[in-house]
Amino acid sequence: MLVCGCGRWMHTEGVEERIAGDGAQTWFVRSECRPCHWLVGIDVPVGHIDGMVDRLVWSDDARHRLDRVPPYAVSMLRDLVESFARARQQRVITYDVIDQAQIGDVVAWDPDAERRLANVPAPVRAMARIELERTAVDRGARCVTVALMEEVKARYFGMAAQQEEA
Repeated sequence: MLVCGCGRWMHTEGVEERIAGDGAQTWFVRSECRPCHWLVGIDVPVGHIDGMVDRLVWSDDARHRLDRVPPYAVSMLRDLVESFARARQQRVITYDVIDQAQIGDVVAWDPDAERRLANVPAPVRAMARIELERTAVDRGARCVTVALMEEVKARYFGMAAQQEEA
C-alpha cells in the first residue's frame, strides 16, 4: 500500500477506467491520506494494482451503473458482484466485472478476441461481451473467438443497413 510523507497509510478513494493515448486500458487510482488530507492520483495499467488499492473498490463507471439499479435490487447486486470479485481475488470492480458476475463467467475468451474487445469503449464493451457470450452459449461453444466476433458484428451491421433501406 502507499504510504504518505507523514508515515501513515493512504486509502483508496476511487478508481476511474480510462483509455490511454495508445489505446491501452488503464485505471486512474485516487488515494488520500486521511490525517493530513494529502491526495495522490496514479495511472496504473489494468491488472497491475497490487500495492495501489487497499480494499475492494468499485470503479466510477461501475458505481454509476449500480446507482441506476432499482433500489430494491441494489444490495442483491452488490453482494453478488462483490462475492464474485473476492472469489477471483480482484480488488477493483469494473463495469465488465458486473456483467461477468451476472452471467457467471461461463464462457472462455480467446486472447485475440479479448484484445479486440478491450478496444471497445467500456459501456459498449459490456453490452458486446454479453451478446458475444450469449451467442457462444446458444451455439454450445465454450469460447468466444475472433471469428464469432466478426459474425456477430456482421449480423448487427447487416440489420442496421436493412433498417435504413426500409
